[in-house]
Amino acid sequence: MLKEKVAVITGSNRGIGRTIALTFAKQGAKVVINCPYENFLDAANEVVNEIIALGGEAIAVVANIANFEESKKLIDMTIEKFGKIDILVNNAGITRDMLLLRMTEQEFDDVINVNLKGAFNCTKHAVRPMMKSGGSIINMTSVSGLSGNAGQVNYSAAKAGLVGLTKSTAKEFAKKNIRVNAIAPGFIDTEMTQGLTDELKKEINKNIPLKRMGSVEEVANVALFLASNLASYVTGEIIRVDGGMIM
Repeated sequence: MLKEKVAVITGSNRGIGRTIALTFAKQGAKVVINCPYENFLDAANEVVNEIIALGGEAIAVVANIANFEESKKLIDMTIEKFGKIDILVNNAGITRDMLLLRMTEQEFDDVINVNLKGAFNCTKHAVRPMMKSGGSIINMTSVSGLSGNAGQVNYSAAKAGLVGLTKSTAKEFAKKNIRVNAIAPGFIDTEMTQGLTDELKKEINKNIPLKRMGSVEEVANVALFLASNLASYVTGEIIRVDGGMIM
């Protein structure tokens, strides 16, 4: 489905990003695994080795995408290694949850810089080489960016910003055959949610029509659809993967 395509996935050393990377590799993509700092490189290389074991191609690149120049390095190294970029998944994200009255300026800025500005940085550097033959950009937003969430002013603002970024860039680059879409996951079974108590998980599941959390594979499958030609007439969309939680 993605044979000979080159995909850059930010924050792909773990969680949803890691599963997207493996899913793309299984479908023939050459994958660039990204992590923000050297101390995450071992985990990134583990993903690379898994992809190589599957018979695929992958490299790991350390780049803090909140930094404009490091984002450029990520895209430049992709072009240097594979000669092009077809798919960009802006997946990297952090949380600094706190009620607004207690939230520091630094906690607000950190989340905006990674979750929103990081997506701008990578998109800015990726679109020019993409314009040669088209491509697909997938932004990882959240249901928190669609409905808001108490204690997540910074995170919700960043994820809501990604919705605007997605729609605006989709309109700007449609004529260049670059499709831009976003995925809005709800509660997904990841390291973050695994730390919740069973009691809290039960309460959360009561508010989800499908009565369960989603899996990282279910998010990755939507990313695969958006990255592939199956979604060749889909752009500017925000697809919720939330079990019906905010419909």
